[in-house]
Amino acid sequence: MTRNISSVLCCGLLILGGCHSSLDRVEAAGDPAATASAAPARPEFVLPEGTGIRVRLLETLDTKRNRAGDHFSATLDEPLVVGDRVVVPKGTRFQGHISEAKPSGRFKGRAVLALRLDSFSLDDRVYDIRSSNVARASAGHKRHHLLWIGGGSGGGALIGAAAGGGAGALIGAGAGAAAGTIGSAITGRRNVTLPVESTVRFTTRSPVTLGG
Repeated sequence: MTRNISSVLCCGLLILGGCHSSLDRVEAAGDPAATASAAPARPEFVLPEGTGIRVRLLETLDTKRNRAGDHFSATLDEPLVVGDRVVVPKGTRFQGHISEAKPSGRFKGRAVLALRLDSFSLDDRVYDIRSSNVARASAGHKRHHLLWIGGGSGGGALIGAAAGGGAGALIGAGAGAAAGTIGSAITGRRNVTLPVESTVRFTTRSPVTLGG
């Protein structure tokens, strides 16, 4: 008799335990917090290769003080859209670096400043990107130097002629040409400058997956 009562009690406990487990599963399934943690935080979007990105510089960059490898910050100047949805809003912060910074020589060569984008921050995440290399170059020196040297030579000739004419004019011309050359050397360097708030347009060189 005692053995039968014990068996009945054990069966009852097992049944009650199963009921509690079932209730726990039902409650977990109906718990919004549990459901939210299991679901993706946000859908995925892909910025395809070739997407245009126009940014606005937050600092001035130039070939006089900047060097290759220097980093810069910028903000997105127009939103990035996939389909009919804005996936990267205007004002998003971007980071980039100077891939080339070369001042011009005194008598020849152009100054060159080239930039690339490296990443941007969105929803507390940092996304790495590969962008095009955007470069700016200064104007050439040739006309500038002809004006300086030619002007100096002419001025020297006038001074020499006034001093005595003949040989004096030749001496003055030579002196003027030398002075013109020095002037060109002092002022002939050219720089490329991109002031703060300048807009620069890049394109992506590989897809960028957002969200997920």
